[in-house]
Amino acid sequence: MRTLARRLSTAAFAVAVAVTTFGSPAHAANPYTPAQACNNDFGGSWTQVSDGHRSIIADDGTDLGDVYLMYNSATGYNCVTMIKVRAAGTESNIRASIKVDVEGTSRDWVGDSGAYKYYAAIQRYAKDMCVQYAGAALYGGYWQNNGRFAWGNCI
Repeated sequence: MRTLARRLSTAAFAVAVAVTTFGSPAHAANPYTPAQACNNDFGGSWTQVSDGHRSIIADDGTDLGDVYLMYNSATGYNCVTMIKVRAAGTESNIRASIKVDVEGTSRDWVGDSGAYKYYAAIQRYAKDMCVQYAGAALYGGYWQNNGRFAWGNCI
Protein backbone atom coordinates (compact mmCIF):
# COMPACT_ATOMS: atom_id res chain seq x y z
CA MET A 1 0.00 0.00 0.00
CA ARG A 2 2.84 2.38 0.86
CA THR A 3 4.48 1.67 -2.48
CA LEU A 4 1.31 2.63 -4.34
CA ALA A 5 0.92 5.82 -2.30
CA ARG A 6 4.58 6.73 -2.91
CA ARG A 7 4.19 6.12 -6.69
CA LEU A 8 1.04 8.24 -6.83
CA SER A 9 2.72 11.00 -4.85
CA THR A 10 5.75 10.92 -7.17
CA ALA A 11 3.52 10.98 -10.27
CA ALA A 12 1.51 13.94 -8.94
CA PHE A 13 4.72 15.81 -8.16
CA ALA A 14 6.06 15.14 -11.68
CA VAL A 15 2.87 16.48 -13.24
CA ALA A 16 3.01 19.62 -11.07
CA VAL A 17 6.64 20.22 -12.07
CA ALA A 18 5.84 19.74 -15.77
CA VAL A 19 2.92 22.17 -15.67
CA THR A 20 4.98 24.74 -13.77
CA THR A 21 7.98 24.32 -16.07
CA PHE A 22 6.27 24.11 -19.43
CA GLY A 23 3.04 25.99 -18.79
CA SER A 24 -0.43 25.12 -19.85
CA PRO A 25 -1.02 24.73 -23.61
CA ALA A 26 -4.27 26.73 -23.18
CA HIS A 27 -2.16 29.79 -22.39
CA ALA A 28 0.24 29.65 -25.32
CA ALA A 29 1.51 32.96 -26.63
CA ASN A 30 -0.49 34.52 -29.43
CA PRO A 31 1.69 34.52 -32.57
CA TYR A 32 -0.27 37.37 -34.28
CA THR A 33 0.34 41.08 -34.03
CA PRO A 34 -2.54 43.48 -34.80
CA ALA A 35 -0.98 44.35 -38.18
CA GLN A 36 -0.62 40.65 -39.06
CA ALA A 37 -4.24 39.91 -38.12
CA CYS A 38 -5.53 42.75 -40.33
CA ASN A 39 -3.19 41.76 -43.16
CA ASN A 40 -4.19 38.07 -42.95
CA ASP A 41 -7.88 38.89 -43.26
CA PHE A 42 -7.83 41.96 -45.54
CA GLY A 43 -4.35 42.34 -47.05
CA GLY A 44 -2.35 45.55 -47.16
CA SER A 45 -0.16 47.45 -44.76
CA TRP A 46 -1.64 48.46 -41.39
CA THR A 47 -0.48 50.98 -38.80
CA GLN A 48 -1.81 51.41 -35.27
CA VAL A 49 -3.50 54.79 -34.90
CA SER A 50 -3.22 57.21 -32.00
CA ASP A 51 -5.48 56.21 -29.12
CA GLY A 52 -5.86 52.85 -30.87
CA HIS A 53 -5.36 50.34 -28.05
CA ARG A 54 -7.36 49.11 -25.07
CA SER A 55 -6.75 46.08 -22.82
CA ILE A 56 -9.65 43.80 -21.96
CA ILE A 57 -9.38 42.83 -18.31
CA ALA A 58 -12.03 40.69 -16.59
CA ASP A 59 -13.59 41.76 -13.30
CA ASP A 60 -11.36 39.24 -11.48
CA GLY A 61 -8.20 40.75 -13.04
CA THR A 62 -7.66 38.14 -15.74
CA ASP A 63 -6.06 39.58 -18.89
CA LEU A 64 -8.30 38.42 -21.73
CA GLY A 65 -6.75 40.28 -24.65
CA ASP A 66 -6.24 43.60 -26.39
CA VAL A 67 -8.29 45.50 -28.95
CA TYR A 68 -6.52 47.63 -31.57
CA LEU A 69 -7.60 50.21 -34.13
CA MET A 70 -5.43 50.02 -37.24
CA TYR A 71 -5.40 52.17 -40.41
CA ASN A 72 -4.38 51.50 -44.00
CA SER A 73 -3.45 54.88 -45.51
CA ALA A 74 -3.34 53.44 -49.05
CA THR A 75 -6.99 52.34 -48.96
CA GLY A 76 -8.62 54.55 -46.29
CA TYR A 77 -9.84 51.50 -44.36
CA ASN A 78 -9.76 51.02 -40.59
CA CYS A 79 -9.35 47.54 -39.09
CA VAL A 80 -10.28 46.63 -35.53
CA THR A 81 -8.79 43.46 -34.16
CA MET A 82 -9.18 41.74 -30.80
CA ILE A 83 -5.98 39.80 -30.07
CA LYS A 84 -6.46 37.05 -27.46
CA VAL A 85 -4.14 36.74 -24.47
CA ARG A 86 -6.07 34.20 -22.38
CA ALA A 87 -6.60 30.82 -24.03
CA ALA A 88 -4.71 31.76 -27.21
CA GLY A 89 -4.64 28.71 -29.45
CA THR A 90 -7.97 27.35 -28.23
CA GLU A 91 -11.35 28.39 -29.56
CA SER A 92 -13.29 30.81 -27.39
CA ASN A 93 -15.86 33.52 -28.12
CA ILE A 94 -14.41 36.94 -28.92
CA ARG A 95 -15.54 40.00 -30.86
CA ALA A 96 -14.03 43.02 -32.66
CA SER A 97 -16.38 45.92 -33.54
CA ILE A 98 -16.28 49.30 -35.27
CA LYS A 99 -18.72 52.17 -35.72
CA VAL A 100 -18.16 54.80 -38.43
CA ASP A 101 -19.53 58.37 -38.40
CA VAL A 102 -20.54 59.22 -41.98
CA GLU A 103 -21.10 62.98 -42.41
CA GLY A 104 -22.48 63.36 -38.89
CA THR A 105 -24.81 60.37 -39.19
CA SER A 106 -23.41 57.40 -37.32
CA ARG A 107 -23.93 53.92 -38.63
CA ASP A 108 -24.61 50.91 -36.45
CA TRP A 109 -21.83 48.89 -34.90
CA VAL A 110 -20.53 46.12 -37.16
CA GLY A 111 -18.31 43.35 -35.95
CA ASP A 112 -16.67 40.01 -36.31
CA SER A 113 -17.75 37.62 -33.57
CA GLY A 114 -17.16 33.92 -33.16
CA ALA A 115 -15.19 31.14 -31.51
CA TYR A 116 -11.65 31.94 -32.64
CA LYS A 117 -8.22 30.64 -31.62
CA TYR A 118 -6.19 33.85 -31.90
CA TYR A 119 -8.09 36.95 -33.03
CA ALA A 120 -11.22 38.53 -34.48
CA ALA A 121 -10.95 41.31 -37.08
CA ILE A 122 -13.31 43.66 -38.93
CA GLN A 123 -12.61 46.44 -41.42
CA ARG A 124 -14.61 49.41 -42.68
CA TYR A 125 -13.88 52.32 -44.99
CA ALA A 126 -13.36 55.41 -42.84
CA LYS A 127 -11.26 57.97 -44.75
CA ASP A 128 -12.11 61.46 -43.42
CA MET A 129 -14.62 59.90 -40.98
CA CYS A 130 -14.61 59.46 -37.21
CA VAL A 131 -14.70 56.00 -35.64
CA GLN A 132 -15.38 54.20 -32.39
CA TYR A 133 -14.00 50.73 -31.72
CA ALA A 134 -14.39 47.92 -29.21
CA GLY A 135 -13.35 44.39 -28.44
CA ALA A 136 -14.85 41.75 -26.17
CA ALA A 137 -14.29 38.24 -24.83
CA LEU A 138 -16.80 35.85 -23.31
CA TYR A 139 -15.45 34.93 -19.88
CA GLY A 140 -17.23 33.39 -16.93
CA GLY A 141 -20.53 33.52 -18.79
CA TYR A 142 -20.35 37.30 -19.39
CA TRP A 143 -18.99 39.48 -22.18
CA GLN A 144 -16.05 41.51 -20.91
CA ASN A 145 -15.34 44.47 -23.20
CA ASN A 146 -13.34 47.62 -23.69
CA GLY A 147 -12.83 50.15 -26.42
CA ARG A 148 -13.15 53.80 -27.27
CA PHE A 149 -16.82 54.79 -27.18
CA ALA A 150 -16.21 58.43 -28.14
CA TRP A 151 -15.57 59.60 -31.71
CA GLY A 152 -11.92 59.87 -32.71
CA ASN A 153 -9.31 59.31 -35.40
CA CYS A 154 -11.19 61.54 -37.85
CA ILE A 155 -8.62 61.20 -40.64
